[in-house]
Amino acid sequence: MAVLLHRLGHSAYRHRKLVLGIWLFVLAALITCVSVFGGKLDDRFSVPGTESQRALDSLSKSLPEASGASAQIVFTAPEGHQVTEAPYTAAIAEAVAEAGRAPQVGEVVDPQASGAVSADRTTAIVQVQYLVQIVEVRTSSVDAIEDAARAAETDGLRTSVGGSVFSSKGVHIGPSEIIGVAVALLVLVVTFGSLLAAGMALLPALIGVALGLAGLLALAPAVSISSTAVTLALMLGLAVGIDYVLFILSRHRQQLARGTDPKESVALAVGTAGSAVVFAGVTVIIALAALSVIGIPFLTTMGLGAAGAVLIAVLAAITLVPAVAGFAGSRLAPKPGSRAGRRAADAEGVGDAEGASDAEEAADVEGAGDGEGTTARATMGTRWTKWVIAKPLLTVLAVAGILVTLTLPAMDLRLALPDNGSAPHASTERKAYDTISDKFGPGFNGPLLVLVESNNGTAGTSSQVGAQVAQKLGTLKNVKAVLPPQPTSDPAQSVITVLPASGPDSVRTDQLVRDIREAAPGIRDTTGATVAVTGTTAVNIDVSTRLSDSLLPFVAIVVGLSLLLLMIVFRSLVIPVKAAVGFLLSVGASLGLVVAVFQWGWLADVLDVPYSGPVVSFLPIILIGVLFGLAMDYEVFLVSGMREEWAHTGRARQSVVDGARHSVRVVTAAALIMFTVFAGFFPLDDALIKPIAFALAVGVAIDAFAVRMTLVPAVLALAGRGAWWLPAWLDRILPDLDVEGSSLRKAGPAGSEEPEVVSLAPAQGRATATDLTATGSTTVGSTTADSTTVGSTTTGRGERREASGSR
Repeated sequence: MAVLLHRLGHSAYRHRKLVLGIWLFVLAALITCVSVFGGKLDDRFSVPGTESQRALDSLSKSLPEASGASAQIVFTAPEGHQVTEAPYTAAIAEAVAEAGRAPQVGEVVDPQASGAVSADRTTAIVQVQYLVQIVEVRTSSVDAIEDAARAAETDGLRTSVGGSVFSSKGVHIGPSEIIGVAVALLVLVVTFGSLLAAGMALLPALIGVALGLAGLLALAPAVSISSTAVTLALMLGLAVGIDYVLFILSRHRQQLARGTDPKESVALAVGTAGSAVVFAGVTVIIALAALSVIGIPFLTTMGLGAAGAVLIAVLAAITLVPAVAGFAGSRLAPKPGSRAGRRAADAEGVGDAEGASDAEEAADVEGAGDGEGTTARATMGTRWTKWVIAKPLLTVLAVAGILVTLTLPAMDLRLALPDNGSAPHASTERKAYDTISDKFGPGFNGPLLVLVESNNGTAGTSSQVGAQVAQKLGTLKNVKAVLPPQPTSDPAQSVITVLPASGPDSVRTDQLVRDIREAAPGIRDTTGATVAVTGTTAVNIDVSTRLSDSLLPFVAIVVGLSLLLLMIVFRSLVIPVKAAVGFLLSVGASLGLVVAVFQWGWLADVLDVPYSGPVVSFLPIILIGVLFGLAMDYEVFLVSGMREEWAHTGRARQSVVDGARHSVRVVTAAALIMFTVFAGFFPLDDALIKPIAFALAVGVAIDAFAVRMTLVPAVLALAGRGAWWLPAWLDRILPDLDVEGSSLRKAGPAGSEEPEVVSLAPAQGRATATDLTATGSTTVGSTTADSTTVGSTTTGRGERREASGSR
């Protein structure tokens, strides 16, 4: 893979105008398609194959208004008055007539006819049923309903409008997201020490994000795509896009500082850092695409849309970055004497002998960064790693203890889909929801529809059977009221509305759905009718149940995949196990914080969280999929330098310090960028995006700083030489992905076919395989500093073994 990417980098650099032109042409073409053929986003939740979805599909044909969009106008009389007083009933009647004239509205039910008047006569509800689904409701139609409600306020009534028509929030890009990008630019400026380099890093990422979003929106006319899927694609595409460009461009500038030709430098950067980028990107894509196997359409489009955004980010990093770097040429090189220039120079001044005793190695580690055992300037990574591994067991216990403690709230995790009760307090739909809950009971916001189908297809028989079923449903626990059966266009069908005594996201409502389904066989035996529970509340419960059931298998697949991939990459048993445990700790701690903030309400006022309740049902799976890829990204970039040092010197503890010397700085910058991008979406008043942004932001911070840069060095220091051990039989059967690029060859003098070995570790400065001439082997392993044998490595015991993947 490294050789292929190296050639791709060369080609993109040479044909930079063509590459940039292709990207811009495709972007312009997609934007044109969106503007001409753009469809509407669809925020409906459906679960094919479930009882609730089958019944809802049947009702969409026989009773369209029951399965279509709905709105509620809530009227509240002034203090000391009742809505049944003449002036107020006239105002409500006028609002009913005006709402009935709104476009797309099929039926408007007066509260006097429906009985939707509170017991104290202070509040009334007008039910509005649309003839179309939510995705088809026009903004002008909703505005007409709101105008009808506001007209009643002139008579002294307080009004609010709610219902399912407010479930779609659309895609919002506001000041918080722009601030997040600005902070990312600031981090890039500090990291590179150059405004030009920071701008060059941001440009390919932004082009990739724009193309990914345009491509996703262009599919909207043909595919059902939710606004959440678009926002998630924007969030991930921006975060990973900037990070991937950062990895490649930072390697490119290090090599330019050492005097490498710009064309060769960018090709080497794509072949080395680009290999890690491709590996990390593919893992994220696999994890996100795997969401499609759960069988929930909106989650499938969400996963595939986000995976597409990550794929485009990877392609932009390995093609657009070398092309854009070609326009800058040597101007991207750090200036002599600058901090970036000094760091690159320091990277070349380190030299250690191999085969030191454990005592000498420990002394070197104690002196690392202070001039002992190394001639390089102490970097942040050196100082931090040295401090972490000074007492590795204490570090491991402390970090693991803190993360396990943060995980404890996750034991109380409850999943559900948000409704208008989780909207901002100031919104009209939240006011309507709260008023209905207070005056009519929480179950009025989440009614259950029970579809009754009798064997006898006459309307009279169906009505009688429906009445019998309604009577039996009224005896179930947690039922507040059962409305009379409503006929449909199918004479064999009727619909019964059941009002629970609890809210739509309550565990008691979930149990009521189960109780109705358990009672169905008995109802069929006594009445001969089949019953099925449906409606928005039942569908949401089925979605959450399926996601809950899929969570553990999905975790097992992801953890198993991480073990296999890291075992192949690092030819080790300890590193994959350590990485998988660290990943689980990161996910657990992130979910624990989500539960504490969004479910328990801790710091809810400080963080402006409008509602405390169950966590968004698909958040854990999204978090696991995204964090898995990011964890693999940081793991590969950080540990590959340590592995190169180990294979080069055979000194386990010192290789941890030297390997992290410059990787820590880049990983820190990448994590800060990703954190700020995710955090930029947190202020959105969207009940779906807000907790996801929070979970991803804290997840990245925990995984990068607590796990990868603290727990990983400590565990490797504890394991010593055993961290790099792999049974010989397993080493032989595992494939060689060459993620570190150890097989990359750089062409020799002009006209020469003899390849030269190129070291691919982050610029650590040791005498690596770069200083050796290949003997013509096609795969070159890392070698010891005094070795002239290509394709082998020396272990800590002084034994020479064939390098992993050599042929």
